[in-house]
Amino acid sequence: MFSVKTNEWKNWSETVMSRSEAFRHPKTVNEIAAIVAECNATGKKIRVVGAGHSFTPLAATSEVLVSLKHLTGIDTIDREQDLVTVWAGTTLKDLGELLYKEGYAMENLGDINVQSIAGAISTGTHGTGINFGSISTQVTMLTVITASGKQMEIAADKNAEFFQASRISLGMLCVIVKVQLRVIPSHQLISETYKTPLNHCLARLDELKQANRHFEFFWFPYTKTVQIKLMNSSGTNRQPDKKGSTFNKIVIENGAFWLLSQMCRMQPRLSKTASNISALGIPSAKEAGNSHALYATPRLVKFYEMEYSVPAERMRVVLEDIQYVLENQKFAVHFPIECRYVKGDDIWLSPAYQRDSAYIAVHMYKGMEFEPYFNAMEEIFQYHGGRPHWGKMHNMTAQKLALAYPKFHDFLHVRAKLDPNGMFLNAYLQKLFAVS
Repeated sequence: MFSVKTNEWKNWSETVMSRSEAFRHPKTVNEIAAIVAECNATGKKIRVVGAGHSFTPLAATSEVLVSLKHLTGIDTIDREQDLVTVWAGTTLKDLGELLYKEGYAMENLGDINVQSIAGAISTGTHGTGINFGSISTQVTMLTVITASGKQMEIAADKNAEFFQASRISLGMLCVIVKVQLRVIPSHQLISETYKTPLNHCLARLDELKQANRHFEFFWFPYTKTVQIKLMNSSGTNRQPDKKGSTFNKIVIENGAFWLLSQMCRMQPRLSKTASNISALGIPSAKEAGNSHALYATPRLVKFYEMEYSVPAERMRVVLEDIQYVLENQKFAVHFPIECRYVKGDDIWLSPAYQRDSAYIAVHMYKGMEFEPYFNAMEEIFQYHGGRPHWGKMHNMTAQKLALAYPKFHDFLHVRAKLDPNGMFLNAYLQKLFAVS
């Protein structure tokens, strides 16, 4: 969100606010290059903002903020190679609809689709499924503007030394203007949700993740209940979209949960009761539709979030440790704990770098005290070799990051080569990566 009068910007969760000297909205690649060249000449810092859906101050700056909201849509399609090049400001929601019209789809997406494609890949946004990596793994080439204002293409066979650093870069290397993606034919999925005892879910983790295209679950704190969500191909038989589910998701689910959350904010001691009420209300339902429409879930209740990746085989033991800590420290939390799987990759700053991963996310309703709960959860995550999601809250330091990410220093070397003057850094990133 942005105020024209004051150049003030804040993210979706309103956890980050900043006031910049200038807020630019370029409409062409040449305009972006001119802005970058101007900042380079004047020594100004520059940050690029997408939809503002990160909880960390990645985009915050007091100098020059750039939005790519005017650079949207599909640029080119290579139907022989199944490659689609899209403009960097295109939202995931719009991208899904545009690809569908061309007979294509992303192979996997997360459950929020308001992010820009450039923002999503820069922070390592992901969905779930043991055969699928983050959205960044679907990137085959990037067209960027470097710190000198020059245009460059980065791929496995073009400027390859930058490829694995640039697919998740937190916007520290350059300005992404176009993204080439590997796509698959459009298809339908069938989504199924139901509740089951926590111990049953944990005992069947290997079975559930192997038997389903997409598998995730939500554990409700202080209960023995989880909500399981599965998605699988509908086969060759096209199913009618169930339009009525939109009303249920927006009005009933979000509305009821907002009321419970407000109750917990005013009386935190009621959090355990609210979690139990939510668990009782888990629906058993099936829904069919086009893949891009089924991945996304409306998120209208604002919250704070921390998410870590741990080795996939640690999912159960991490949750057992969380359960023990909750029972002993009794944090006032009613938001479910979200658990997903992501295939390992070779992207340097990917939380799934060289390991199949379990992603575990904890949330707190906006306005409620979150630090003690998040700090306790982070201690568990880090004990089990956790790596933070770059767009979610965390307290990692450069020293810890260097231990968690084997290619940490290689990334910093590429950063120094592409942006020797640190033009694409802000105070948060300088501190996080210990860059002077």
